[in-house]
Amino acid sequence: MYSFASSQLQTTPGNFQLDGMMMRYSLFVPRLYNFALSLGMQPGKITPSRAFCSDESQGYPIILLAKHFGGFPFNHGRVGGIVATDRHGPHASHGKDMVIVQASHVGYDPENATFGNYRRLQREDQCATANCGKIFHTIEWYLDEYHYAQDNIFLERNGDDFLITVDNQLLSAHRDEGLMLALKKLIAVANDDRFRFIRAQSTSKTFLASAEFITATGNAWPETKKPIGSLLTADLFHFERHFSRDIEGLSHLEGNLIDPMPWIVTSKEPMLLAAQINTQIEFDRTYRSIVKEHSYQNKNLLFVSGINIDISPREGQIFPLTKFVPWAAYIQKETGESYTLEQKELFEILAEQKIGNDQKIDLEEAIESMEHEKEVKIRF
Repeated sequence: MYSFASSQLQTTPGNFQLDGMMMRYSLFVPRLYNFALSLGMQPGKITPSRAFCSDESQGYPIILLAKHFGGFPFNHGRVGGIVATDRHGPHASHGKDMVIVQASHVGYDPENATFGNYRRLQREDQCATANCGKIFHTIEWYLDEYHYAQDNIFLERNGDDFLITVDNQLLSAHRDEGLMLALKKLIAVANDDRFRFIRAQSTSKTFLASAEFITATGNAWPETKKPIGSLLTADLFHFERHFSRDIEGLSHLEGNLIDPMPWIVTSKEPMLLAAQINTQIEFDRTYRSIVKEHSYQNKNLLFVSGINIDISPREGQIFPLTKFVPWAAYIQKETGESYTLEQKELFEILAEQKIGNDQKIDLEEAIESMEHEKEVKIRF
């Protein structure tokens, strides 16, 4: 069972900036290629790798990586944008210089300016579904728990008394899973350390609200009982849930997200924030695995992490207009020098790179030429 610790998060969601940090993939990839060359990497000797989700919306970025780096990228990713760190060794053996791009992804609907869905062209009705689906199904249970709490905690003002009514299930300290309230932040405590109880109902209990909570809400309490709604902020609860912390397995994404989940479920865009946080955690974890990886030693390596924003394709479009938002990078040179780049400096370095690439391959021409190659007989 994993629960939110009272200490500060190592990863602060607010550190990830979006505004002014995006670039189209058609610009990002050639800039990334030229940045790699500026680090001393050699054209034709770079093995790109991607740690993307398996979603078909990630196909366009993969095609662009193949076009500009001159080879199909190695697969370093698991569903949800988790990095398969046990693949470092195989990746290292495939080339002289190494480039790894990790990105969680999130859909974007330009018609209503919301994140989390993506138009599926291959569906009969071309409807929009959750994107990333893995992230959605991971946070869905937590969202349901949060919405239940929002609808089953009530506030009311009775004269000078500020009252809070809490569903009995949310008061129970014997639950193994669920949304756990920080009750002492919500309910007034008497001198004997007991909650200031007012009355009991069939499925709930009413208490005097704490001075801390009253102050935080700005005394904006209804005269008649109303649900707490958005006043149930991230600092007032945490989650507990049983799951297997299988490293880089089915529940790895959930392990990344459970601690900051209160911020995710209270966010205006939960899917976007979940993608950001997962990328932040995966960069930190993968960076540490790369530093320890013997097979990457004495090699030039560039590891870049960010999020892919998949803009739903309009009618007539084959691919999404994907945008990349860089988060951080780790650079390691064959001479032994290494350093990291934070978001702003990484974006600025990428933005100043040229977008021309004389070494890029014409995929159509390359495929056509292979069709005319003399057949090679396979002998047994």
